[in-house]
Amino acid sequence: MQKDRQKKLLKVGVVQQSCTADLAANFAKSIAQIRIAAEQGAELVVLQELHRGLYFCQQEISDHFDLAEPIPGPSTEILAALARELDVVIVASLFEKRGVGLHHNTAVVIDRDGSIAGKYRKMHIPDDPGYYEKFYFTPGDLGFHPIQTSVGKLGILVCWDQWFPEAARLMAMAGADVLIYPTAIGWSPQEKHDEQLRQREAWITVQRAHAIANGIPVISVNRVGHEPDPAGGPGLQFWGSSFITGPQGEFLYEAATNQEETNVVAVDLSRSETVRRMWPYLRDRRIDHYGDLLKIYRD
Repeated sequence: MQKDRQKKLLKVGVVQQSCTADLAANFAKSIAQIRIAAEQGAELVVLQELHRGLYFCQQEISDHFDLAEPIPGPSTEILAALARELDVVIVASLFEKRGVGLHHNTAVVIDRDGSIAGKYRKMHIPDDPGYYEKFYFTPGDLGFHPIQTSVGKLGILVCWDQWFPEAARLMAMAGADVLIYPTAIGWSPQEKHDEQLRQREAWITVQRAHAIANGIPVISVNRVGHEPDPAGGPGLQFWGSSFITGPQGEFLYEAATNQEETNVVAVDLSRSETVRRMWPYLRDRRIDHYGDLLKIYRD
């Protein structure tokens, strides 16, 4: 008979927000929502991808490199002080200036004492209409390694990474307690409604699959609202829908598609042990026959 395992609850704050061209106002909003989440008992607060401003990758504009900052830098200093004050772990997403002409899309983890527990540089970089990220971001070079914090080992990945099962698997194999995806994804207002719905459902489904295949919770935090195209196109309508699932893909929380939300959700990290005993995917992997995964394609 399966024994009841002692719960290991982690209270997670999810901040889904809209952004404008006013960087200071955006950051102030994020800080205010972190405070609200902390007041509601959050121990870990996750912000969306590139939360300081508009999603600037809709077009290739060289002046946008002025938005980048070093890590550590001004934003991490502010977040560090906030983490110490509120006794929370913060996952923030920044446009990192690593050197002259060298930039990354970077998630940084601030621990409760204000220290930088670690960072993750986005590994998979898209280059699609409205998402011209290869112009701005150098692919990450830190690999897929969970970040140890006072609340557990966090498997941080970013947006486009969420479509790749290999990234989730490697984080799980390295002992991540949870997968976290800061995200900026939406649809073009010109796309047909049915296609918009299919895209959103695919985005949710693939991440739920990562939870199931690896037996760990998933936290996905997306932005919301319409953001204009600098070139005068239709822009992007970010579909929100931030969510948290348990280790069997079960929804613990799902945000609206059209409004800002800050919510705190209790995630039982101990359930991963129970689920993995019933569904031992890691045990049954046939690594002796997976060599072809190192090829781009099998001709």
